[in-house]
Amino acid sequence: MKPADITNLHALGQPTVAPDGRFAVVPVTRADLGSDSYRGHLWIVPTDGSAPPRPFTTGWRDSAPAYSPDGAWLAFLRATGAEGAEAKAQLYLMPTSGGEPRRVTDHPLGAGAPVWSPDSRQIAYVARVPDEGRYGEGRPDAEPPRRITTLKYREDNLGFFIDRRSQVFVVDPFAEPSAEPIQATAGDFDHSAVAWSPDGRRLAFVCARHDSRDSDLVAEIWQCAPDGSGLKRITDSPAGDLKLSVDQVCFAPDGESLYFTAAELGPSGLDMLGRNLGLWSIPADRSGTPRRLTDAETTHLVRGGGIEASPDGILARAESRGAVELLRVAGSGQQETLISGQRQVEGVAHGGPALVAVVSSPDSAGELITVGDLAEQVLTSFASISAPHPMEELTATSPDGYPVHGWIVRPEGAGPHPVLLIIHGGPFTQYGWRLFDEAQVYAGGGYAVVMGNPRGSSGYGQAHGRSVLGDAATNAAADLLVLLDAAVATGGLDASRVGVQGGSYGGYMTTWLAAHHGERFKAAASERAVNAIDSFQGSSDIGWFFAAALWGSDPAAWAKQNPLSYADQISIPMLIIHSEHDWRCPVEQAQRLFVALQLRGVPTEMLLFPGESHELSRAGRPSHRVARFEAILDWWQRHL
Repeated sequence: MKPADITNLHALGQPTVAPDGRFAVVPVTRADLGSDSYRGHLWIVPTDGSAPPRPFTTGWRDSAPAYSPDGAWLAFLRATGAEGAEAKAQLYLMPTSGGEPRRVTDHPLGAGAPVWSPDSRQIAYVARVPDEGRYGEGRPDAEPPRRITTLKYREDNLGFFIDRRSQVFVVDPFAEPSAEPIQATAGDFDHSAVAWSPDGRRLAFVCARHDSRDSDLVAEIWQCAPDGSGLKRITDSPAGDLKLSVDQVCFAPDGESLYFTAAELGPSGLDMLGRNLGLWSIPADRSGTPRRLTDAETTHLVRGGGIEASPDGILARAESRGAVELLRVAGSGQQETLISGQRQVEGVAHGGPALVAVVSSPDSAGELITVGDLAEQVLTSFASISAPHPMEELTATSPDGYPVHGWIVRPEGAGPHPVLLIIHGGPFTQYGWRLFDEAQVYAGGGYAVVMGNPRGSSGYGQAHGRSVLGDAATNAAADLLVLLDAAVATGGLDASRVGVQGGSYGGYMTTWLAAHHGERFKAAASERAVNAIDSFQGSSDIGWFFAAALWGSDPAAWAKQNPLSYADQISIPMLIIHSEHDWRCPVEQAQRLFVALQLRGVPTEMLLFPGESHELSRAGRPSHRVARFEAILDWWQRHL
């Protein structure tokens, strides 16, 4: 795989299934270097595999399809131009029997994913409402100043949100002439994850409206009627001992209960790092207390991943040793694994007798499959990267006896090959069983890629994830180095030509390893890193709580865990990559390290990407993603 081959990698979004189960619709998105943006269409496929998939829409970027419960209509989002397309997608409607899509909404900042009412007459969604005079067609730098009085006022890859809150809307898409959407919520609050009750009389959604919402991470479930009346809180986290950060919500098929995903936050309401996201239930009328249905220690559900209520239980996805499994959880808490193995489930939907899932694997960026009592059936063949380099599973044991899990992705030939130790961010996330463009490009360039999930990663139990709290570097570094040793011991790898590279928390660990174990590496590439905890606390969008959560509450002790504190120990060449608009790990984190190394004469280069956020490597402009890959390959070519 070459850098420009990112155009051959597709991403399948959340599918939808017709109520009779006969057809599924799935969005397919690819990077387009010609327009320097992302193009996406909806594809329709029979769930019995009787015919190949075919394009169903031809817009610039179509996404978030949703069948109406009566099966007659398909609602979806469409962005009609390349520039700013993702932010201004509008709701469209088309008959499933065929015909031209019709635009339903005209929100200045775009609409969110559609959710049908049970009677197929209304659609609920979330949209951001800008303050008067903000986010118009004029020059943003000519807008009036923002008066900021809260800790929470901006978010990486979004920007300021205190002047464009997300509200719940309900629209009748069939009204003639077109009806104005009803704004069901209001106020200085953000709303998300809207769901209809089975009788169509209530909307449930996630929101933080409590008085202490600016100083904790609590998010709760609220309900109201479709016209916004009868607003009431269902969970009561701020007042109780059980403080929760709710992520997703859905009603039980009988409407008597609400199911939701949430992580516990401890007494402070801020103790979020390394906490497993679980599935919970609560009576829909708020007559009881939340009950956790999945095990707090062993089961971590995917954050941001929707949950679906099926007749036999709630469908949810869980991380497990690099895999993402599909679970079905009954109201009693009984759990069944529907999809497992060395792969990752990235989306799921059901309708009638059909259950479909988007599944990625080490040799595919994702395909749509059916899941049932009999053998699985692959319904699509979108993959266009031929013969990707395989993942070779690797295990090791740290000096204190702790087990470490990871992989090698080898280039062609017998070697000995130069080696890249790459480190993921988070730290509470995981590398895993999927086609990973980073590993494929580096292996395609002739490097053996070693990657793993040291202490602090997700998918190995909550204790594993929380083991780095207060000491984010020492044990994780030991795990990474022993994994590197185990990889070299397999043969074909050149221990004298090793580089280390990582982004975000992985960048933090890269700088740390360059300072404390520089003798192991010829050079380093630190991306979008945390290098100085003290300035990160105030400059990052999440720093005000994240710094204490990971490195402890005593600022005097941060210097011992600061990679920048040990810059005088770095002597190997360092490439620093950062985005100018990164608000998660702001650009000053890169600049401080760059200046410190330059003043000491260490061979150091800094690559800055204009207009990009913390998500550059995953969702940046395609041209910038290619330029990043080319710069990294050039760096390793010169130093390894």
